[in-house]
Amino acid sequence: MPLVPPNVASLTPYVPGKPIEEVERELGISGVAKLASNENALGPSPLALAAAREAAGRAHLYPDGSAYLLRHALAERLGVAFEEVFVGNGSNELIELVVRTFTCPGEEVLTSAGSFVAYRLAAQAHGRAFVEAPMKARFHYDLSALRARLGPATKVVFLANPDNPTGTWLTAAELTPFLEAVPPATLVVLDEAYVEFVDAPGFPDSLALRRRFPNLIVLRTFSKIYGLAGLRLGYGVARAELVGFLDRVRAPFNTSLVAQAAGVAALADEAHVARSRALVREERPFLAAGLAALGATVVPSQGNFLLVDLPGTDGAQVFQALLREGVVVRPVGGYGFPTCQRITVGLHGENQRLLAALGKVLGR
Repeated sequence: MPLVPPNVASLTPYVPGKPIEEVERELGISGVAKLASNENALGPSPLALAAAREAAGRAHLYPDGSAYLLRHALAERLGVAFEEVFVGNGSNELIELVVRTFTCPGEEVLTSAGSFVAYRLAAQAHGRAFVEAPMKARFHYDLSALRARLGPATKVVFLANPDNPTGTWLTAAELTPFLEAVPPATLVVLDEAYVEFVDAPGFPDSLALRRRFPNLIVLRTFSKIYGLAGLRLGYGVARAELVGFLDRVRAPFNTSLVAQAAGVAALADEAHVARSRALVREERPFLAAGLAALGATVVPSQGNFLLVDLPGTDGAQVFQALLREGVVVRPVGGYGFPTCQRITVGLHGENQRLLAALGKVLGR
């Protein structure tokens, strides 16, 4: 008798971006620039930090299991009902929770090849069939290909918009016909972790689309523009019936007292959100131009990162060479892009350092 089911034995664990401390310890260097994990270069909101410090004084108490204050603040900000909001330990927990709650043996999870690996991991961990449609033009979701793979067994479709790791996006004109083609019993999860950075015309209003498509679930996070990645806090919006089922399955106290308090305060700090958005909109074109000058193909992005193709290179080797220069990026060979790196938009000095280091590595 095997120790674990085959689906668990065959899992490859998620590999996060290298922490600064690990790089400094391994290479004996200091002052590392981490541009690997799409974190907010400005850090967390000062208001959120103050709320977190205050809440830490009550860390001997269990958090509010219903996350009432946070869900109320989110509902008010998003213009939805309190009963339509759910929260979790980052978006990753919510992705896993959707699969665990709504899929049965014999049902399938569908997404695009080259998209966020957490979708595959969640399906595989629960022994669910995982179906991928190929991308088009190498880096873009192909909704026609996804539509062709919809079938009676398709229970959940994951769409990242903007996508991670490519940064590409779907417009409302593209997304709406796809949603019309999805059977009502199939759930569509729209993962919008980077939505606050978007300025592309025609980007869909997912919360408005929910009124037309009750099978639509929208996921967002406090990890990116709000700068709370270390507190692990994500949220979603879905019709109340679906939220009720998710609440039956989720672990009690799945968000900490400190995270809940910081989330409420971060939502109120509109100035910090504006500064974070402005930084990315100013630095993303600067970084893209500098990378293109080094001979890279830069994929247009609506996130706080760029996917960069360096033809003729080995992505793992470039990653290691940049580490030795004190710069951490993210190789994405595991996504099917062996010559690419995903690079977070950092502060201006960090972006300049990356460009200088990459130029040195490439001999340019």
